[in-house]
Amino acid sequence: SSNSFFLLGYALKISEEENHEWQKLNYDIYTLRQIRREVRSRWKRILEDLGFQREADSLLAVTKLSTISDSKNTRKAREILLRLAEETSIFPTSWELSERYLFVMDRLIALDAAEEFFKIASRTYPKKAGVPCLADGRKELHYFPFPSP
Repeated sequence: SSNSFFLLGYALKISEEENHEWQKLNYDIYTLRQIRREVRSRWKRILEDLGFQREADSLLAVTKLSTISDSKNTRKAREILLRLAEETSIFPTSWELSERYLFVMDRLIALDAAEEFFKIASRTYPKKAGVPCLADGRKELHYFPFPSP
């Protein structure tokens, strides 16, 4: 009988710990979604400033069926994204550059708007002094799954 009280108490303790873990996980997911929304909002704002008011949402839309328009643009898209990460605050400090924005940057290169996008991003989201953008100091975008041309 005292053994069943012990087991019940143990089960409640485990349940509280699991509940705490679920709450933490839900908070982390919520936070990540908020960060993604903010980054997307920043990109959309710049696209609209570039004159793509009607096209902004479609330029930002990336699905599993999305393709790179020209493999020669892949390296340039990576370089511009790295410059955005290092020289602006368009991405949060600990943000790992998303494949989504490689596709978006490829589209901007095809539209001959990538450099202007970078200029507007630099003015709108200037780098805050003393804040590293890539948390671990990486200098290359090796986490994009595309081969370099």
